[in-house]
Order: sequence, then structure tokens, then C-alpha cells
Amino acid sequence: MSDETGLTGPEQAPTSGDPPKSLVILLHGLGADGNDLIGLAPYIAQVLPDAHIISPDAPYPCDMAPYGRQWFSLLDRDPMAMERGVEQAAPILQKFIETQMNRFALSASQVALVGFSQGTMMSLYIAPRQVAAFRAVIGFSGRLVKGHALPEEAKSKPPILLIHGDSDDVVPVEETITAGDQLEQNGFSVETLICPGVPHSIDQNGLNRSLQFLAQHLG
Repeated sequence: MSDETGLTGPEQAPTSGDPPKSLVILLHGLGADGNDLIGLAPYIAQVLPDAHIISPDAPYPCDMAPYGRQWFSLLDRDPMAMERGVEQAAPILQKFIETQMNRFALSASQVALVGFSQGTMMSLYIAPRQVAAFRAVIGFSGRLVKGHALPEEAKSKPPILLIHGDSDDVVPVEETITAGDQLEQNGFSVETLICPGVPHSIDQNGLNRSLQFLAQHLG
């Protein structure tokens, strides 16, 4: 469905047939769209049958490929440029999340964000700046943008799971290690899982741990 932010994407209603008791929002990476991660929905439903799962397309056409979407441009990967990109996309995503929460009469404590790559960057930026904490945040193969501002800007500290393959040639695994360290230094509860031999993707081990994490916090 589309809301006033203009974001739209595939979704899956609770397999229990009951009204949603939780909301899982999947945030895709650069050059993909919502269809890229909605394939996780059947697995999530196995552990969270009462969850509504939605995977919105990012707001902008990808400027590095003739297809796909992006949350912000990565043509310029200077840290300051990336910070500006995340900051500009954040209000759009924030409004989308609020709209979905209102749609199902759910609170932040019933919401989990699951991001991949650029979607992880958005998740790790949005979540700490929420006044009311999300229930859980999972970030695959991403990095922490504007982590230096957390002491001043963090308003809540949801539990976070970071997963990354050590053979990732798109986003180096060191980015997740650095992100985990920065988040822990700022008082977040963070678990980091490094998956041996895994490239810029989600393997079975990472998927299994993410499902356990969702079940632990939203089940």
C-alpha cells in the first residue's frame, strides 16, 4: 500500500488471521526494491505469526543503475555526503513508520526494523533518534552513519543485532565491527554476528539468528 509519504511496497498480513500484534518493517539496499526482502516474510511469520510485515520501496530511483530504488545517493561516498543523504531520507521513512503504526494501532514497542546494506544505514540512524524505543533493530551488511552524534542525538536505545559476512566486497565487514563498538560505547545493547565466507548477502546462519532475535523481542 501507499501512504502520504508516497512509499509503497509488498506486505504480508499475519498468518494467524488475527489483527497484528507487531510490525516488522524490512528496508532494502541500494538498487533493490521492496520485493528484495519480502521473501523473508514467510520465515518471519513462522516465529511471529501475529506480525504484519511490510517492505517499502525506497523513495528515489537508483542513480547508479537503470533499475531499483535508493534511500539516498551513494555517488559521493564522502562521510559528510552520506550523512546529508541519510538526514534527508529520514523524515520520509519516519513518517512511513508512524503511518503504519497508526494504521494498526501499534506502538513503537511493537515494531522491529530489519535493514540490509543501505537499509541498515537508515535503520541505525532512525532507531536511536526515536523518543519511544522500537522493540528491536536488525542490520545486515551495513554501516553506522553519523555515529559520532549519538551522544547528543540518541533518544532511545533499542536492542540491536548486527550481521555481516566477512567476505563482503561491497560494504567491508569492518563497518559492522566499528558500528557495534560505537553503539556499545553509547550504552546500546548490541550483538554482532560475523558470518565466515559470506559475501554481500544473507546466509542461513544469519537468517536463523535474526529470526531468533525477532522471536526473543517480539514473540
